Amino acid sequence: MTKNEFNLLYAIRKNGMQSYRRLAELADVSTGYISKALKAFAAAGWTDENGLTEAGLSALSPYKVDNAIIMAAGMSTRFVPLSLEKPKGLLVVKNEVLIERQIEQLQEAGIKKIVIVLGYKKEAFFYLERKFEGIKIIINPEFNTKNNTHTLYLARGYAGNSYICSSDDYFEENPFEEYVYQSYYSAVHVTEKTNEWYMIPDARGNIAKVEKSGRDGFIMLGHVYWDRAFSAAMMKLLSDDAEVGNYDEVLWEQVLAEHVKTLPPMEIKVYPPDVIFEFDSLDELRQFDANYIDHTHSKIMKNIAKVLGCRESEILHFKAIKEGLTNTSFVFEVNGERYVYRHPGDGTEAIISRQHEKKALELAKSIGADPTFLYMDADAGWKISRFVEGIRVPSYDSFEDSKRILKVLRNLHSRGLNVDWSFDPWREAGKIEEILRQQKNGIADPEFDKLKEAVGKCLKACSGDGVGMCFCHCDTYAPNWMLTEKGDTILIDWEYAGNADPGCDVGTYIMDSMWEVPEAERFIREYLGKDWTERLNFHYLAYTAAISYYWYVWALYREACGAVMGESLYNWHVMAVRYAKYLTDKMK
Repeated sequence: MTKNEFNLLYAIRKNGMQSYRRLAELADVSTGYISKALKAFAAAGWTDENGLTEAGLSALSPYKVDNAIIMAAGMSTRFVPLSLEKPKGLLVVKNEVLIERQIEQLQEAGIKKIVIVLGYKKEAFFYLERKFEGIKIIINPEFNTKNNTHTLYLARGYAGNSYICSSDDYFEENPFEEYVYQSYYSAVHVTEKTNEWYMIPDARGNIAKVEKSGRDGFIMLGHVYWDRAFSAAMMKLLSDDAEVGNYDEVLWEQVLAEHVKTLPPMEIKVYPPDVIFEFDSLDELRQFDANYIDHTHSKIMKNIAKVLGCRESEILHFKAIKEGLTNTSFVFEVNGERYVYRHPGDGTEAIISRQHEKKALELAKSIGADPTFLYMDADAGWKISRFVEGIRVPSYDSFEDSKRILKVLRNLHSRGLNVDWSFDPWREAGKIEEILRQQKNGIADPEFDKLKEAVGKCLKACSGDGVGMCFCHCDTYAPNWMLTEKGDTILIDWEYAGNADPGCDVGTYIMDSMWEVPEAERFIREYLGKDWTERLNFHYLAYTAAISYYWYVWALYREACGAVMGESLYNWHVMAVRYAKYLTDKMK
């Protein structure tokens, strides 16, 4: 069946037999074509004077939409702060829940079967199964480590003639149809420069090429339709890659871009402006729905407004900071001033005392170590700090940077500050190990006990060498330092601070640098100055092994909670093994 034949037959299916002029408008064909086509349809038994016949409906059946697959697994980090509290697809926009509106539009169009793939805060969507008929839920347990290629791969058993949708799209008009001729990607035409994905058409209006960013052209926006041929081809690519993982971190659109010449054709379906909306930030949503200007229904926004004494409408220009190892943070602006909001990570309450952290922040601010601190809620764990412009993190390759770091640490350690709690990396690692063994799935490292024994031996050799406890930061890796152009050296994120061995601070910086022993010893000698001795050198190397071991165990716990530690976990393991082995060899 040609596209014109499909358009005309489907127009009759939807509207019944109409005048030639009306059918031409509905099918987007000439009136001259109508006469010839209707004679052919009648001869084939597809139509009669009343409209579509059973034979006509049978002729359309290969183009009937089987279902829709709605992707709702991601966290939508660009949509902070609202996405920290609920999945973006559950936002209420113009008094309707985004995903509910989309489900209703699909079912109104005759697409009754809808597959929803969930991940982030998945339980918030479960009610949809009870509210709507025809809902099938699939869980993506790897939503935080893999991109939407994996989300679609998990739905491979349902992909056929399928709409592929995102849960957070808003359609001003219902764009869905019960029958579709061929695969397409919805688009809008833009003339300004954007950072979106652009589709370059061929002579038939199908996608010939996909490019990231551009100026004048057709950008991807909204829903997609896969016909059975496209679904089979795309799912073969994703299935073939499932074990290899080349596509784990990419969007499915990038797979399309890579294979566009060999995949079945996909049309660029252009929609008028103001039909399809995707809100990439709260600022954009506020432009569309004025209800969000002063009432976002967000606890985070209320927290900010209360602390800074402003209205929610004055809180603007949100930008997510790449998720940290422990928490998630974002930058925002109020009355021309920029701030950072820190949102505590899931599971951190089991290993971090926020009451202790707040006291540590107050002490750090009092001595000028962290002048950025403004406010912290010790019960909930959130924090607001001033944003510092023009900063950089120290370079492990720069000994001048190391000197700046060590000057702050010597000042911190010599101020005589005291708190009523302590941080012992050996004891804290033991607590986390117990949680891993009793509440999680244990520890898979077959040489864990061997490493633990070696680290313990190093620490035992340090006992009685005269190094006293003092107030320490205990997480001094480079990303927690801010070096300004004016010469300021600021140490942030005091979650693990407490009375501790100063080797915790010296050792953490060495640990993250991945230095070999000679470089570490140079750093230790600079820190100790005239007090340097072989015994103290051993002490600080031993605490490098101990703190590396602690962070390794901590990383195992964070991954057991669903966080992605990546290379950091491996690096901390390497450093714990390296320094424990070096020192135990010396003791032989």
